[in-house]
Amino acid sequence: MSIAIRKAEATDCPQMLELVKELAAYERAPDEVTVSIEEFVGAGFGPSPVWEAFVAEWDGRIVGISLFYIRYSTWKGRRLYLEDIIVTENMRGQGIGRLLFDETLKLCKDRKYSGMVWQVLEWNEPAINFYQKYGATFDNEWVNVSLAIRI
Repeated sequence: MSIAIRKAEATDCPQMLELVKELAAYERAPDEVTVSIEEFVGAGFGPSPVWEAFVAEWDGRIVGISLFYIRYSTWKGRRLYLEDIIVTENMRGQGIGRLLFDETLKLCKDRKYSGMVWQVLEWNEPAINFYQKYGATFDNEWVNVSLAIRI
């Protein structure tokens, strides 16, 4: 099996959004994905893109993604925020997540960002074990906060 890791293109977005929906179902929140394909494409490939991504491609099909953006820490400077790393269920356990994570980490280092941050659900043991292999630090002090804005 030959997996190609490459930068995402606008034409990848329908397959990428399917993986996002698959992740939402895995995380027990299938109805939480409300972003439209138009918003998704525009946010990544419009005049002012806010996210970038790598895709893992196998046999002409997108089987994994790493979607990220830059955040700014007043304490640490520019950091890469890993929004999602997703590998389709039937392709997990074959090193695709590692390939995507490594490529994302390389980009972070190449751009000289001060680090990479992300979230993981406390019950997602496979993901936690994966990140521990990289020596990731888990922070139990901060509480996630969000505010939905209705447009």
